[in-house]
Amino acid sequence: METVPTVIRQATTEDIEALITIMNEYIGDFYQKPKPPVEKLYQLITSLLQGQAGVQFVVEQQQQTVGFATLYFSYSSIKADKVTIMNDLYLQEHLRDTEVEVQLFKHCQTYTQDHGFAHMSWVAAPHNTRAHRFFDRMGCTKIDWVDYMIV
Repeated sequence: METVPTVIRQATTEDIEALITIMNEYIGDFYQKPKPPVEKLYQLITSLLQGQAGVQFVVEQQQQTVGFATLYFSYSSIKADKVTIMNDLYLQEHLRDTEVEVQLFKHCQTYTQDHGFAHMSWVAAPHNTRAHRFFDRMGCTKIDWVDYMIV
């Protein structure tokens, strides 16, 4: 089986339209949530491109965006240090459970380490058992915190 060359890189302004498309796929098709207005996605992406609140990475194969990841920057009082929060790690279905998924995860992990963050954390939806298995295979540690939010 021939492998398709994959590029994982930090997003640029040239990626905005492709990111809007793949983020809508992620939000609407994968998570079955209402797609936010395009203007809101545009604002979020352009904010991340500035690199103050976070960073986005794109995954490309044959000049097509087939995935993305988002790291938000925050702080941990317990560590008294800066941390990343991996809010998104998404690949189109044919790339899940492949080496590309491992590469994207490791890209986020390497960015976190190379930029002096204390750790990278994330949450996975309870029903996303495929992601749970992936994170287990990657040697990740489950923690015993419970998420809350007000909507």
